[in-house]
Amino acid sequence: MDQPTIDEKSRLLLNVLQDEIPLVDQPFAALGAKIGLSEADVLARLKELKASGVVRQISAIFDTRSLGYHSSLVACKSPPGKTDEVAAIISAHPGVSHNYARRHEFDIWFTIAVPPASNLEAHTEKLRELSGALSMRLLPTLRLFKIGMKLDMTAGKAREMGIEDDAPSYNEESRSGEKQPLDAVDIACVEALQDDMELRTDFFAPAAQRVGITTAQLFERCRSFQRDGRLRRMAGIMRHRQAGFAANAMGVWNVPPERVDELGAFFARHPAVTHCYLRPRYPDWPYNVFTMVHSKDVSSCDQLLSDLSHQSGITQYGALYSYKEYKKVRLRYFTGEIEGWEKQNGLSAVSGQ
Repeated sequence: MDQPTIDEKSRLLLNVLQDEIPLVDQPFAALGAKIGLSEADVLARLKELKASGVVRQISAIFDTRSLGYHSSLVACKSPPGKTDEVAAIISAHPGVSHNYARRHEFDIWFTIAVPPASNLEAHTEKLRELSGALSMRLLPTLRLFKIGMKLDMTAGKAREMGIEDDAPSYNEESRSGEKQPLDAVDIACVEALQDDMELRTDFFAPAAQRVGITTAQLFERCRSFQRDGRLRRMAGIMRHRQAGFAANAMGVWNVPPERVDELGAFFARHPAVTHCYLRPRYPDWPYNVFTMVHSKDVSSCDQLLSDLSHQSGITQYGALYSYKEYKKVRLRYFTGEIEGWEKQNGLSAVSGQ
């Protein structure tokens, strides 16, 4: 798909859309007020941006672990010449939300999540068996430093114009704290808000009607989810290539244990870094800190990582570029699809790790 032409107002709109959709009855009027657009103009522009493929989805962005699911990034090594075949079997798992081919000995990288009663290692081992992969390495998040997939569509102009990032703060403390169990209404709210939502003036009304509560009650549930880390934000999710960010690099860093806190915070502060995690090492995988950067081209990503290396003093690092996207979706919670795959493939639901 060719990159569409996006004017300045639509770029501003995309910036605020990625920050947060406010929990009010007419959220697009509120977004428009921030950047000088009418509600009707906002809706018309968003419909065009979705039709052109720039906006992938507008919905709630939930935190997998905070909802009780077990999840991990997985590095997979496929037999020579079998990358596509192995990736197709992996993508068929309903708990796999992202699946990419990257230029490395570990040539397939995917994220997988399973419900609270399921065993993540058993699912991953079954995928290795079904796909014929040579090996898989589970790389779960040991510590989250940053997660905030926001592409600056204005090259800094939004901030210069006084349009600040209003995305709610999201940190490891809220993600890891004690939580009350979800009740039936909570789960119904998750189900109603997790899929792509219709663009209309009363944006939240259909979700509230589906749950059987008022929009005010829905907003209170959402605010509670935000306080306990279950909901990151309501926002738009973009297709980075269609938005003009043709290159994305997974920067992997061999950081000494005594510098993990310092450098995790340092990497997370950089505006071009959208994700930053601490993950486990393996004998054949020395890297423990992972960063994601997006830019217009590979040379810009390379320069960003080189600058980070120079500033941090970490010289042992790698840049893994994706060259094929096999799957990229939002994980759907509480649907029973993963349990169905589990049963179909002879796995019993046992306590996950």
